[in-house]
Amino acid sequence: MVGAVLWLTASAAVAHEGESAPPARKGPQMSPAQVVTTERGAMFVDPKGMTLYYFDKDDSGNKSNCNGKCKERWIPFTAPGDAEATGDFTLVNRNDGSKMWAYRFRPLYTSQADKAPGDANGAVATTDWHIARPAY
Repeated sequence: MVGAVLWLTASAAVAHEGESAPPARKGPQMSPAQVVTTERGAMFVDPKGMTLYYFDKDDSGNKSNCNGKCKERWIPFTAPGDAEATGDFTLVNRNDGSKMWAYRFRPLYTSQADKAPGDANGAVATTDWHIARPAY
């Protein structure tokens, strides 16, 4: 029986010789952010474990209002050029042409004030910035 299976496999390979392989299927895209639970509650972090924030002035749902000096202190959570929206994570085009991740259309940022994974110093300094949290 094993010989027959090998023979069929070999003939199937010969039958497809010269045909191009089908294009690779895209698997499900992983979420760009993870949820962690801390003493402050559930919150989003980037792949490096840095806390993600949103800005009250990002109210249109399709752009970031944190540019220039603002983006030096609040670093946009950038997305690769070929990224696609997945679940509640959407993409926002920035003024410089780059893309960044948003959660439910709110652009996401890390804070320059956070030095290590799990820090949440950015939310302490201002009332316009908030820790990004999952909506259940």
